Formats: sequence, C-alpha cells, structure tokens
Amino acid sequence: MDYTLRSIEVRRVILITLGFNLMVGLTKITYGTIVDSVAIMSDGIHTLFDGFNNIMGLVGIYYASRSPDKKHPYGYRKFETIITIFIGIMMFFTAYTIFHRAFESFVSNVPSTAGLEAFVVMLGTLTVNFCVSGYERKRGLVLKSEFLIADAGYTRSDVYVTLGVITGLILARCGFPKADSIVGMIVGVIVAWMGVQIFRTTIAILVDESVLDSSDIMDTVCAIDGVEKCHKIRSRGPEGNVFVDLHVLVDPDISVNDGHEIANVVKKDIKTKISGVVDVLVHIEPVKTSEK
Repeated sequence: MDYTLRSIEVRRVILITLGFNLMVGLTKITYGTIVDSVAIMSDGIHTLFDGFNNIMGLVGIYYASRSPDKKHPYGYRKFETIITIFIGIMMFFTAYTIFHRAFESFVSNVPSTAGLEAFVVMLGTLTVNFCVSGYERKRGLVLKSEFLIADAGYTRSDVYVTLGVITGLILARCGFPKADSIVGMIVGVIVAWMGVQIFRTTIAILVDESVLDSSDIMDTVCAIDGVEKCHKIRSRGPEGNVFVDLHVLVDPDISVNDGHEIANVVKKDIKTKISGVVDVLVHIEPVKTSEK
C-alpha cells in the first residue's frame, strides 16, 4: 500500500473514532456533573482526551504520509511515531487530572447522587468504547499504524476504566460512599500505566531497536545462488516501514556485474518474503578462502 492510500485509510479510521469519542466523552461528563460522580466525570475526561488525541493524530498522519525526498531520504514515517508519544504524554496528564479530582472528592466527603440510570449510561458507553477500540486496533494492524494501535489501547483502557466505575457505583449503593472516589484514583493509575506502555513501544522505534529476527533474514539470503554467507544484519523502523542493511559474502572471482546482480536478488527476496521491509542496503564482500 502506497503512502497516500495508507494515509487516507488511517485518517478515515481516526475520524470515525473521533466522532464516537466525542459523543461518549460528553455524555459521561454531562451525566457525571449532574449526579456529582467523580468516577463518571473522570471516565468522561479520559474519553474526551482520546478525542483530542485523534485530532493530533490527523495532523501527525498528514506529515507522516509524505514521500521520501532529499531532506528526508528515509521518509516521514517517524512523524507518526512522534505523535504516538504525544498520546503517552496525554495519558500522564489525564491520569494526574483524574487522580487529583478523585482525591479532592475523597477528602470532601460529598456523596454521589448517581442512580440506577447511571448503570444504563455507563453500560451504553462501555459497549461503544469496546466496539470502537476493537475496530481501531484491527485497522491499525492491517495498516501497520503504530498510532492507531496506541490510540486503540487508550480507548481500550477506557473500557477497563468504565468497568471500574460501574464497580464503584455498585459498592457506593451497597453502603460504601467513598468507593466512587477510590475507583477514580484507581482509574488514574490505570491510565498512567497505559501511558508507560506506549512510551516503551515508541521509544524502541525512535532509538532504532532491532525489529526483525536476523536468523530469518540470514535463511532467506543464504538460499540465494551465489551467496556464500551473510553477516552484520541490522534492521530498524516501525512495523510496515522497516529498513534493513547487511553484508553479503560472495566468491571473490566473480565480476562486479555478477556481484551487483546478486545484490539485486537479495534486495528483492528480502522485500518479497519478509513483510514490512521497504528498503534493503546490501554490502557485497569477497569471501575469504578460509571461510569457504
């Protein structure tokens, strides 16, 4: 899939997700304010920030979809990785906001007036979030988009948060008035943890952590006629946009032209047989007699 088509598909998914996030977030915040439930309001804030993430994602995908040029010969794909880090930052900010609000509610002892209708609201939004998260993650895997996968994780955490809120409401109605505030603080911890997971994934891409199994590349290359051995195999980049470089050892008596042809076959085979590889740099070396 080329950069333009992929960008269109990713943006379509983001726009659909944005619409549902705004609807769900505003519903939770409005109802949480009416019944003075910190857990429901916190859940709504979490969802609303996901909508803000979607908007930032649209900007990031616009830049990430640009084709390679002289200034950026490896392309602009890491702009998507950078905007994914933004999701992690927003998660930490959201976690702080939720935890702070929950703590104030815990200290103030203001009881929530949430009734049975709260369960209808939360179950309805839970269903929507569950479906949206599944849809976004599925499309993220197909399009190999780290942003969509990370954002789906953010939405998925909202599902867990909502389940926690429902638990808190049940406990509050059973005679535990502080359960709502305690669940709100737990929500903050969950969101922060999701942020940590996003940071771990995106930083691995930015520091060029190896993404492919070298043995798979070696097996593919060594099966090619004319290749004696290969070594110094390296790979980097996000899934679906992987760059590979390696050294291929050939018979020292072959011509430069033959060595060039072997390099072309190596490039073609790696890009064809190993998913997600977009470019391969092959260094041709003569094999020593002792290595044959």
